[in-house]
Amino acid sequence: MFKLVEEQMKLLRKGAVEIIQEEDLIKKLEKSRKENKPLRVKAGFDPTAPDIHLGHTVLLRKMKHFQELGHEVVFLIGDFTGLIGDPSGRSATRPAMTREEINKNAETYKQQVFKILDPEKTVIDFNSRWLGELTSFEIIKLTSKYTVARILERDDFTKRFKAGLPISVHELLYPLMQAYDSVALQADVELGGTDQTFNLLVGREIQREYGQEPQVVLTVPLLEGLDGVEKMSKSLGNYVGIDEPPEEMFGKLMSISDELMFRYYELLTDVETEQIEKWKREAREGKVNPRDLKAQLARMIVADFWGEELARKAADEFDRIFKHKDLPSEMEEKVIELSAEGRAEDSGEPARKAAKGEQQGVTVGLVDVLANLGIVPSRGEAKRLIRQGGVYLDGQRIDDIEYRLDASKPEQILKIGKRKFYRLKFVMK
Repeated sequence: MFKLVEEQMKLLRKGAVEIIQEEDLIKKLEKSRKENKPLRVKAGFDPTAPDIHLGHTVLLRKMKHFQELGHEVVFLIGDFTGLIGDPSGRSATRPAMTREEINKNAETYKQQVFKILDPEKTVIDFNSRWLGELTSFEIIKLTSKYTVARILERDDFTKRFKAGLPISVHELLYPLMQAYDSVALQADVELGGTDQTFNLLVGREIQREYGQEPQVVLTVPLLEGLDGVEKMSKSLGNYVGIDEPPEEMFGKLMSISDELMFRYYELLTDVETEQIEKWKREAREGKVNPRDLKAQLARMIVADFWGEELARKAADEFDRIFKHKDLPSEMEEKVIELSAEGRAEDSGEPARKAAKGEQQGVTVGLVDVLANLGIVPSRGEAKRLIRQGGVYLDGQRIDDIEYRLDASKPEQILKIGKRKFYRLKFVMK
């Protein structure tokens, strides 16, 4: 038996930006409850990136809410539309993906989404199953149901058109193909980010054209990254990947601002809105320490992906390092082999050789160590990191790119940024 509609709506409104139309959703929920038949809820994912971060989970969590309320959720992998490339928010034509890239990313998605969604209640489908079967006649019929003028109303297309930038014909097909997904699945509800609003609304129109009751559109916000400014993105480096180690996730989440913390509570947890507002007031009045709330948030999120025990250990480790100024209990070891012949060698093995000689007073360039041991991708990146004050040796900040390590000290602790520690060892070859 489904919950009362008022109870369902309370959960579904949490963190939602817009529900189009809300009265339609209420009617669908009432009918679903009366007939004891779940709604079919669809969310599409083009497999354009292999890893899911917390920004993606905002939508996944809303899908989970529908699951918890007893409705059927379809995780739709856009393996066909991925070949076109979603033009949403693009100032230029998106490069086409290969079938191999799409298949590889789709498999990664399938492995990761079940950290949030219930695998027993999730239908995974691929839109190539029906889009790949459409005949030329059927595609022309589909395109006849929407006008070019309406498609050009999209903000990104409008900007490109006015600026004289090219818009390929296949890009105009994208919203129609996504809309046809809703027809093929007979979706009652479609979920998406606010950047997808246009495409989702096209789905409502196309369903009407095919004689179906139009889907309800529910949009969720695009989550701000760790910087609190740009949306979370792997390319911008302001992300938290759901497969990152617990300690790394915890440390990243502890770095966010107090204001962003409450945003994350709203979008990444099931804490009720009333409780979040209460914490906001108490933080302003000095009745609660924002750091404690942030640690609680970090622990809750880490537990979602790694379990309570590892979340507790990550919290303890964070406190040990940053509160009590201790070193991590475990550190990756990097070995610098010293050549007796007095020359630098590189075997290509994990322990890269980055030093010269065995005589007393031998030193090794810090830039060489960082680059040759694979701690940073290049010498240029090593220099940038040192200049920015992000490198410490035995607790001392190093800001000189000419700095050389003393090889007579057999072991030294290297710290990169706030959270990465390495144990450096000099050994004779």
